[in-house]
Amino acid sequence: MSHKIGILGTGHIAHKMASTIARMEGYENYAVASRTQEKACQFAGQYHIPHAYGSYEALAANPEVELIYIATPHSSHYDNARTCILHGKPVLCEKAFTANAREAEALLALARERGVFITEAIWTRFMPLMHKIVELVNSDAIGRPYTLSANLGYTIDKVPRLVRPELAGGSLLDIGIYPLTFAAMVFGSDIERTEAVCSKTDTGVDAQESITQFLSGNRMAVLHSSMYSRSDRKGIISGDKGYMVVENINCPEVVRIYDTMDRLQAEYHAPQSQINGYEYEVMASIEAIEGGRIETPCMPHAEMLRMMRYLDSLRRQWGVVFPNDSRTDL
Repeated sequence: MSHKIGILGTGHIAHKMASTIARMEGYENYAVASRTQEKACQFAGQYHIPHAYGSYEALAANPEVELIYIATPHSSHYDNARTCILHGKPVLCEKAFTANAREAEALLALARERGVFITEAIWTRFMPLMHKIVELVNSDAIGRPYTLSANLGYTIDKVPRLVRPELAGGSLLDIGIYPLTFAAMVFGSDIERTEAVCSKTDTGVDAQESITQFLSGNRMAVLHSSMYSRSDRKGIISGDKGYMVVENINCPEVVRIYDTMDRLQAEYHAPQSQINGYEYEVMASIEAIEGGRIETPCMPHAEMLRMMRYLDSLRRQWGVVFPNDSRTDL
């Protein structure tokens, strides 16, 4: 028997998840929903999905679906996830979890009230090599860590949804969240001060940003993201005995450890069995559901809320406002 996964939304990231599930043993693309029946059927045909719906409500009502992956724009996450929870359906919601912290608080409260599993699909949190990185930093592999730098940049400023405030666009919620997640997993959340700046698009959303965090223990994290340029996507963690270089911070591929004389000491790779990294969040969600839990230790609800509140604080500082911020139905 395969675990039956439903996909809500048929955009770019939905295709990535569907292709991943198609290669996972013991899991199947069981149902998909779009805003139109035509799009749902087209998507279903491409991935041999037996059930296609022209409404999200219909997908949530399917009694056979064990987990619904939400792949819609950030601005719709709250409403889509709420629909699923009200139908008792566990949710794996693409990052950023919601458009703002108020939506996240309301959603998680509803999930607790109904006893329904929900988590954020921030794939980095679930990856074995990322967990290995944290383990190495904590095991004195580079001595006492003091500085961290991480960046992520893609030429995606022409993607329509990313420049539209009504879709909660901007660099921060789409790619800036990855350097922030990398820093959070390695250095934790004991942030004493943040200094951050951004440049904006003509539509008023953030296009690229520089975020410097000052943490306890004289630690500092310097983070950067951009929708204008392709970056090297590297993460570097430096300590008093050496440093660690991570290739691709949002989906770590290779980790190399050097001593203070720049000599390579060790090298670690992502598992050879890894499909593309999306599989781990699906497996962790099903494991939690089967264990009767409403959250997963890979991405606890408390950390989801902390990150959403931190993202809100950055947007307030920059004057980046979404229509979702003024909704009155929460």
